[in-house]
Amino acid sequence: MRNIDTPDVNEAVSEMVRVLGPHDAKDWSVPAGSLEWSCWTTAAHIAHDLIAYAGQVAARPTAAYLPFDLAVRTDSSPQEVLQVVTACAGLLASALATTGPEARAWHFGPCDPSGFAAMGVAEVLLHTHDITQGLGVSWLPPAPLCDAVLHRLFPDAPPGDPARVLLWCTGRGDLDGRARRTSWTWQTAVAE
Repeated sequence: MRNIDTPDVNEAVSEMVRVLGPHDAKDWSVPAGSLEWSCWTTAAHIAHDLIAYAGQVAARPTAAYLPFDLAVRTDSSPQEVLQVVTACAGLLASALATTGPEARAWHFGPCDPSGFAAMGVAEVLLHTHDITQGLGVSWLPPAPLCDAVLHRLFPDAPPGDPARVLLWCTGRGDLDGRARRTSWTWQTAVAE
């Protein structure tokens, strides 16, 4: 299995914009699926995570997250929030493209660039799914991207359709013969 990388981040965000862009006139103040956040807040959260991951990859801190946050103006339209997500994904993709695979930065231990790419893709796919649930749009994340995320972040994931398995691994769906997860973590630290 190949490492997840810059093109995957770009593909995930392009898919998000493709799926959600046509629904920008809907009410984004409704809850995003089973989350307590609204669809709008969930989209802003994606942007925040992407810029945080970009900062980690670029600065390579070893003990904590950098002390900055992204603030998206509360009067921004859904289309504007999607543009912010796209910008933050571009910053993560740029940081990844200029960083060697040996680099490490903190995410609950030493994490490699592939781990940050995988987390970025996971955040985009999972929260896009949450938003589609809130907006009443039928959509599943693309299987190839889900498979890459599972390989990097959930190495003990059970076999099956990658989209359904990723949703199950993160407490968002059922999987035949397995109880729905109520808590989960992904494996980001790499063995040194």
